[in-house]
Formats: sequence, structure tokens, C-alpha cells
Amino acid sequence: MGNIHTVGPDRALFVTGGCGTSSRSVVVGNWAWAWWFVSDVQTLSLRILTLGPVCENVETSQGVPLTVTGVAQVKIMKEEKFLDLAAEQFLGRSEEDIKDAIDQTLEGHLRAILGTLTVEQVYQDRDTFAKAVRETAGPDVAKMGIEILSFTIKDVYDKVEYLESLGKAQTSLVKRDADIGVAQASRDAGIRQAECQKAAMDVKFSTDSKIENNNRGFKLQQATFDTEVNSAKAEAQMAYQLQAAKIQQKIRTEEIQVEVVERRKQIEIEEQETMRKEKELIATVRLPAEAEAFQVQTVAEGQRAKVVASAKGESERIKLIGAAEARAVEAVGRAEAEQMRMKAAAYAQYGDAAVLSLVLEALPQIAAEVAAPLSRTGEIVLIGGSDKMSQEVTKLIGTLPPAVQALTGVDISRVLERLPGARLIETA
Repeated sequence: MGNIHTVGPDRALFVTGGCGTSSRSVVVGNWAWAWWFVSDVQTLSLRILTLGPVCENVETSQGVPLTVTGVAQVKIMKEEKFLDLAAEQFLGRSEEDIKDAIDQTLEGHLRAILGTLTVEQVYQDRDTFAKAVRETAGPDVAKMGIEILSFTIKDVYDKVEYLESLGKAQTSLVKRDADIGVAQASRDAGIRQAECQKAAMDVKFSTDSKIENNNRGFKLQQATFDTEVNSAKAEAQMAYQLQAAKIQQKIRTEEIQVEVVERRKQIEIEEQETMRKEKELIATVRLPAEAEAFQVQTVAEGQRAKVVASAKGESERIKLIGAAEARAVEAVGRAEAEQMRMKAAAYAQYGDAAVLSLVLEALPQIAAEVAAPLSRTGEIVLIGGSDKMSQEVTKLIGTLPPAVQALTGVDISRVLERLPGARLIETA
């Protein structure tokens, strides 16, 4: 069993050893497998290292002790052979140890180069000095897998005040040259000033003469110009007035044309407005009226058709009802006729006995119909005594034969007269 180890692009992963067979792998910005107990895993930083080599009291070719400080940017190279060299030199060591080793190498080369240069070369041409250090130290640090990205001289100074004296001497020379230059400049300035003043006076006299001549000529020319200018002004004024009148006339003509065009446009607008109002009247009055008339006509025709159809339907219905009622009446009439015929046949067969039997059967019903009004009477009061009551009852009974004859068509009095042993008693 083992683990997976990963590193970013700023570190190199070294895995050595293995299970059964010995192996070695280098990974940058990737992952690698390592067995437990039998594999060794170490990393090496590929980031930039900033160094500050310092060489104190190093004598130059002139024997002047100088102290030089620099700034170097270095890093381990990614190529496989340089990674192998760097792993061989620095694997397992801390970053401070690596920086110290490189720093010692750079300081050694810096001391060696300082011994071949003068103070002026070191101080005045720092870029050449730094380039010499990079070119000399580059191959040596490359043997350790290191690349020098940049090297610059930060500061140069000494403790014997050589640079200060050199600066003072240079400053004195500069001041002397400056004073000499100032004196020469003052002398030359005085001579030049006198010459310029003389030339200025000559030029002034000549100029004054020329100015007077020019003034006279100018005034003469000015008078001529004034005359010409006044004439030109008068002509220009008259021409201006004439041109203004012409322009005013053209403006008036254009205004009249504009008014004519405006009037035409106004007429066209009024015509368009008239047409618009006419169309509006057609759209708002005529067309709705025509639509309303068409609607009324259509509704009237529909109503008429409806009424005609309804009348036809009603006529057909009445006709069918009348035909049905006629057939019903005909059937009823036929049934009643048949009934009357059968009754007549029965009456003819049985004679007065049958008629009397039918009359007697109908009498209770007739009596019930006659007495129906009396059943709703609460009390009957007869005035005139018991004789009057007998007379009223007798009179009521006497009205029965005519009533029966009216209802049945049978004269009870005659039927009763025909009965054996029956006699009719006349009443007063």
C-alpha cells in the first residue's frame, strides 16, 4: 500500500525507492505514487530566491578598499539534468542553507571581479560590473542547477573617504570650470553688449529717418486712401441702399409667393377637411342609418317570415285539431246514435215497462240533483200553517212529471196511466 503525493507548478517532487525494484521519479506540477516504508518522498522549491551578497573592504586594482552590496534573483531550473544537479546539492536542505550556498558563490565572484577594476569603473559603470558578475558566476551556479535571473549593484561605498575625495576633486574642477566660464561669459557679454548698443544706435538713427520718411509717405498715402475710402464708402452706401431695396423687393415677392402658397395650402387643407367631414358624416350618419335600415328591414322580413310561418303552423294546427275534433265528434255521434238506436230497440222490445224501469232508476239521481241546493240550506221556515205546507208539498210533487219529461223525454203521467189499476188525480 502507499499514498498519492501531489505538488504544484512551483515545486518538484522526488520519489526514490520502491517495492521489489528500486526506482526514481521526478514530478513538477503533477502527482506520483509512493509505497509505504520503502519509498522516500522529498520536495524542492522552484520559486525565485532573492539574495543580497555583500563584499566588505575588498581592494580594487588601485588598492582602494570598497564595500559593495548587490541584489540577485536566482531559481532552480526545471530541466531534468539541472533538477538532478539541484537534488544532488540541496535535497533535504532548508531554503536558508540553499540561499547561503549560492550567496557565498556570488560573493566570491564579486570579490574576484572587484580586484580587476578601478574605483571609477565600479562606481560609474555599475551595469558593466553587474554583467561581468553574472557572466562569471553563471556557469558555477549552473553546476548546482541554479539560474541567475538578474544581478544588480545596489550600493558602493568605502571607509577611507576615497569616493568622497574623488567627488570633492571633481566638484572643484567643475566649480573652477564654472567660474572661468562665468568670467568669460561676462567679458564676452560686455563686448557683445557694447557692440549691440552701437549697432542699436546706428539702427535707431537710420530707423528714425526711415520712420519720418515713412510717416510723410504714410500721411500722403493715407490722405489718398481717405479720399478713395470716402468715395468707396459713398458708392458702397448707395449700392447698399440700392441692393437693400432690391433685396427688400425680392423678400416681398417671396413673401407674396409664400402667402399664395399658404393660401393654396389652406384651400387644400379646407378641401381635405370638407372631404374628411363628408366621409365622417357618411361614416357616422349615413352608413349607420343604412345599417339601421338594413337591420330593420331584415328584422321585419324575419318577423314577417316568422309570423307567416307561425300562422301557417297555427292554421295547420287548427286544421289538424279541427279534423281530430270532427273525427271525435263523428265517433261520439256515431256512438251516441248507436246507443240511441240500441235504446230505441230495447224500448220497442220491452215497451212501457222498460221505459218506466229506466225512469224509476233515474228518479233518485234526479231527486238528488233537485235536493242538492236544499242540502246547503241550514233552516226552512214555512209560513201559513200545516195546510199551506201540504199544499206546497203537493205542488212540488206535481212539478216532477214535467221535469222528468224535460230531462228524459218520457211523460211519466201517461206511463202511469197505462199501468193496470192506476188512475190520475187532478189537483187544483
